[in-house]
Order: sequence, then C-alpha cells, then structure tokens
Amino acid sequence: MTTANTQTDAVPKTAQPSPRYRLPDPPEPHPDDMTSAKHLALTGNAHHLIHHFGNPGTTLVAAERYIVLAPHPGRDAIRRSPDLLIAFNVDPQAYEESNGYIISEQSKPPDFVLEVASPRTGHIDVGAKRDDYAALGIPEYWRFDETETGRYHGARLAGERLENGQYAPIPIDELDDDVLQGYSPVLNLHLRWERGRLGWHDPATGRHILTYEDQRNRADHAEDRVRALEAELNRLRNP
Repeated sequence: MTTANTQTDAVPKTAQPSPRYRLPDPPEPHPDDMTSAKHLALTGNAHHLIHHFGNPGTTLVAAERYIVLAPHPGRDAIRRSPDLLIAFNVDPQAYEESNGYIISEQSKPPDFVLEVASPRTGHIDVGAKRDDYAALGIPEYWRFDETETGRYHGARLAGERLENGQYAPIPIDELDDDVLQGYSPVLNLHLRWERGRLGWHDPATGRHILTYEDQRNRADHAEDRVRALEAELNRLRNP
C-alpha cells in the first residue's frame, strides 16, 4: 500500500522589492516666503532653465523638496528644501519617486542651489542653510535678494563656490547702479540682479536665455515665413 506523503515540498517565495523610501513634503510656505514663487515660478524662470539645459532625462531643475544624504534620515540629519535646485547627470525619475533629492541614491549632491530672500527666512539662508549646503557637498550656493539694499541677505546677489569643504565668494560685478552680475561656472551662466529681478544670461551672447516671449516671437516669425512662402508659391502658380 502506498502511503501519501503529507509533507509537501517548500515552494520558494518570490522576493518582493522593498518599497522605495519617500521623503515627506516640506511644510507649506508661509505667506512671507512667497518671494521665491514670484522670482522663479511666476516669471517662468524655472521653465526657461529647463528649456535652456535640455536633456530632461538626466538634468533636474526642481524646487522646494528636501535634500538629504541618505534614505531614512535620522532626527538630527540635515534636511533642506532650496528654492531652486539644479543637478546634471542624475535620475529625475528617482527624484520624483523619492519625493526629493537623496544624495546616496543619485550618487552625487546637486550641482547648484539658490535661495530667494524673504523677511522671515533671510537670516537662515546666510546662516544655518549655508552651513548645511556646505556639509551636503553642494558645489555652488547662490542667494538673491530683491530689495535695493539687500536687506534680508546682506547683499542683493551673492554666489559661493565650495573649496575644501568651505564656501568661498564668487566675484559679483556692478554693471550699473541697478544691475549686478556674477558668473556661475557650474551652470556656465551669468546670474543677474537687475532692478530687483532675477535673470540668467548666456556669457557667449550676453543675452538672456530664451523666455516665453522669445519662444512666442520665434513661433510667430516662423508662421509669417510660412505664409510668405505660400503666397509666393501661389503667385508663381498663377502669374
């Protein structure tokens, strides 16, 4: 008589990938801190930079999400959310999936961060944030203050480059009473304070990078040329 084997072979379970760690959202901005939206989002500056650099698969232009060194940062770990972050040769999709920039995940810190001064946080931008961005290894840190006296940052425009773990100032030129400019080696662009507005100028041409208006004018010009060519073809066909 055959005895049934009541012990079944163990079936190995397929390993399930660990869920990706997602950073929490930063707190909602205080009304006094909306200067960043004014100079980056409402002016289209962030969009202009995305268009200028291209390569959306490897270039990240982002804002107001946390930067941390590693997943699951402890209570005392550095966690900062800049007004603008730019990083080259990274994975923008990982940034979205992690809800922020995790340096160990991207294998490098962001290349550039910028803070726009506000009455409530200007002193943090020049103090604790500056120290933390240096500790995170971010090569360039820039600050923009729309006020004519640089009331909240102590300067209307300031850029610093990381050297041996410490930030050293980038020269700022006064082109006019109402125009200051500094060169970012990381971006290969001039940042400009012009009558309280933030601009980004190509050093090769001296011109501002393409804006919404430039793109619209190009489209209008192309449409005018198409219409002119169509009119010329009609004239040749029907002399």
